[in-house]
Amino acid sequence: MFKYLQSIGKALMMPIAVLPAAALLMGIGYWIDPVGWGGESALAAFLITAGAAIIDNMSLLFAVGVAYGLAKDNNGSAALSGLVAFMVITSLLSPGTVSSLFGRELSASEYLAFERIANQFIGILSGVVAAMAYNRFSKTELPNFLAFFSGRRLVPIVTAGAMVVVSGVFLFVWPIMFAGLVSFGTTIAGLGAFGAGLYGFFNRLLIPIGLHHPLNSVFWFDLVSINDLGNFWGGPDGGGVIGQTGMYMAGFFPVMMFGLPGACLAMYRCARPENRKKVYGIMVAAAFASFFTGITEPIEFSFIFVAPLLLLVHATLTGISMIIAASMQWFAGFGFSAGLVDLVLSTAVPFATGWYMLIALGIVYFFVYYFVFSFFIKKFNLQTPGREIEDTQSEMELELETGDWHTMAVGFIEGLGGKENITSIDNCSTRLRLSVKDTTLISDSELKKFGAFGIVKPSKTEAQVVVGPKVQFVADEIKKML
Repeated sequence: MFKYLQSIGKALMMPIAVLPAAALLMGIGYWIDPVGWGGESALAAFLITAGAAIIDNMSLLFAVGVAYGLAKDNNGSAALSGLVAFMVITSLLSPGTVSSLFGRELSASEYLAFERIANQFIGILSGVVAAMAYNRFSKTELPNFLAFFSGRRLVPIVTAGAMVVVSGVFLFVWPIMFAGLVSFGTTIAGLGAFGAGLYGFFNRLLIPIGLHHPLNSVFWFDLVSINDLGNFWGGPDGGGVIGQTGMYMAGFFPVMMFGLPGACLAMYRCARPENRKKVYGIMVAAAFASFFTGITEPIEFSFIFVAPLLLLVHATLTGISMIIAASMQWFAGFGFSAGLVDLVLSTAVPFATGWYMLIALGIVYFFVYYFVFSFFIKKFNLQTPGREIEDTQSEMELELETGDWHTMAVGFIEGLGGKENITSIDNCSTRLRLSVKDTTLISDSELKKFGAFGIVKPSKTEAQVVVGPKVQFVADEIKKML
């Protein structure tokens, strides 16, 4: 189950990667017409509507993206099956259809539940069912008179049948689930700024196991009626509330743009003198990625496993930042992550209130992270990068040229125990995700020598290698060699 949840988290990155396009279109639109929200400019309305087409259909994108991402060979027929699955369940469980099946008018709570059936949770479920059908039936051979429907053509048919059964179950289960989800969302929303802080704390705490993506879906999308990201970019009729919408995003900006770069400086200054040159290059690149794009894993995985105490500190500081931003109503939003690009794009959105104070808080957070990390590293002699008493990489340190994916791939294969130890390889936005025969054959030092920021081994046959935002190029090169 744990492994499968990780796989879903990885698959979610496919549809989520579309969000920056929506943020770009809508951000420019709101810049053009910050008062009328598209009502006073045809061009602004055009751009905002184009971006809203993505935001408003995230549940559909989830169905297609998750099915594609979970399919064993990422085939397009799996994505098509995800679309079929979503169309079947949302049609069968629409209020009108359900009312006809029950032979009566729906109660207010039932109507609300089935009215909201086309949500991201159902999208994810549709994608999972479609991927399972694809992985099981994509190579099935039927008798000659049905041969046309064999293999991949069979998958959408099987998926449709499976979703009829799932719809029959959800006919009775969904109203109960929906009531529970609404109760959960209401509880969190009722905690106000403190609830945002709890979310921020657990968001960072789940980074090592990759389960922060499903958690994000609860608060950013329309699973429990919070839909913070969707409402932020949704315009005047999107359900947002000025002074509230954005509270589950805003507090990340001070941490990702300023706090973690401060942590990089602390780790650099705390490194042994002979190792600082090597640490400098790593930390500068990681800090820039965090500040500019909001991609933080290269930094976080440099200390998560060698100094778990710093992860707890990092999660706590993130929660505090979320509480401060929500309490003071300093709000901004993002389409991808809390970096400079998204901050700039979101400033013209009507729900972005006091966003400039996030920069002021960020400057404070830079020094907070620097001094707090420095204190804990020195006080407890934490083995952050460059503090190793015996640096296992120093003798064979490589100077890799940018884009030298072949050399990295060769080194990674060797570090992973050779071709014979690798059974499958995939990647998400920053990590290689691998199935291997034996993780004890993996050499962490060899992988780090060739550019890995960190290595995670969830089980004896599963491994993740943190590479950074250009991981796809390394993954593609390794796949060619395998």
